[in-house]
Amino acid sequence: MSIGRLATLPGLSRLCLCLGLCAPLPAAADVVIGVAVPRSGAYVAVGEQVLRGIEAAARDANARGGLDGETVVLDVQDDACDSNTATSVANHFVRSEVRLVVGHVCSNASIAASDVYAQNGVVMITAASVAAKLTDRGLPTIFRVCGRDDDQGRLSAAVLAERFRDRKIALLQDLTPATRALAAATKDNLNRIGINETLFSAFSPSDADDAALADRLKAAGIEVAYYGGDAAEMGRLVRISAERGFRPQWFGTSAIATPDFSKVAGGASNGVLMTFYLDPSRQPAAAAVVKSFKAEGTDPTGSTIYGYAALQALVAAGDFSHGKDPRRIAATLHAERFDLVLGTVGFDAKGDVTAQGYVLYVWKDGTFTPAGSK
Repeated sequence: MSIGRLATLPGLSRLCLCLGLCAPLPAAADVVIGVAVPRSGAYVAVGEQVLRGIEAAARDANARGGLDGETVVLDVQDDACDSNTATSVANHFVRSEVRLVVGHVCSNASIAASDVYAQNGVVMITAASVAAKLTDRGLPTIFRVCGRDDDQGRLSAAVLAERFRDRKIALLQDLTPATRALAAATKDNLNRIGINETLFSAFSPSDADDAALADRLKAAGIEVAYYGGDAAEMGRLVRISAERGFRPQWFGTSAIATPDFSKVAGGASNGVLMTFYLDPSRQPAAAAVVKSFKAEGTDPTGSTIYGYAALQALVAAGDFSHGKDPRRIAATLHAERFDLVLGTVGFDAKGDVTAQGYVLYVWKDGTFTPAGSK
């Protein structure tokens, strides 16, 4: 049974990952780090990636002596990418006197939970929440190792302007906060460049609505379709569109950086463009960690390495500040630079990481690689 499976069993939500050994409850000297990821709902695949990285980072940290000499223990909770559930999870951590948290994955969940953490002096660092609002509020204990949606919107607009200036472009969203923010940021940046989209539209995801949307886009002569939905929904939309004879240039976001996208879209996924963070699995700083994952038969794809980096940053700050006091760890994260799997990085006054931001990828044969120049 895998460690991830054990985390879901009653009485074993707290895991001791010292040299791969598990214990149901932490010892008095252990450092308990809360982990909030979706283990149910639409974003399970991303949650699994993040959790896989966190577990590996905890195991590796404990093999080197833990956090300032104390064993790292994980309290893993499912927030289902739901704001209310995330708030409940955050309150659970506060009641349990957990003062260090890696999470959440979805931006709406992170924003809701971050208010609880900030009010109670809990340090939260997310591996995947991209909403600018999360850190723009300047909450001193809130951090992220991933990029921001406004940066993603700027890159998306730049790519659309460079590659598809004379094409009919549709910007789509499905009424969720994440897709609405991404579509708005892309539209704003595209319009500033002097390019107007042909269609800016919202739809309700379902097989029937996807088919109707595909027909509408086809009738409007749309040649490029931008959509920031999750892997399952975009995969379905791309596949259904292809089945109906509509094959525009699809353009997705970091939400589809999982093999689930190509599994759902099938062959129609080939050629789909996507903005995603710099892939650290291809960088020298992550080489040893990637090698370890692959030796275990795991491909550290998507947000896996970012999950690793999030916990790695907490441990590095705790080692530097000689303890697990959240105030000192937060101050250290803001003030120092750390050698992580992302390279040598720091965190600015808002809590945003100083690592390189988004790049453009293209899907082919079930995987994504850098798209390169035009």
